[in-house]
Amino acid sequence: MYLERKQLIAEVEGILHTYCEGCLLKAAFRKEKGKSYAHKFCITECTVGEQLKRCGERLLK
Repeated sequence: MYLERKQLIAEVEGILHTYCEGCLLKAAFRKEKGKSYAHKFCITECTVGEQLKRCGERLLK
């Protein structure tokens, strides 16, 4: 169980590093519409955000 949790956390970090750092959409939305809008977009509409949500759900089990 501990190892699986550790692997999931590493997966989340890898996803964030690969896709979210330097994301042009996030930067543009933050600049144009604000931090809250950009965050909401990432969580609800971005496919990477959907992946992160699934990982988070698995962590809660």
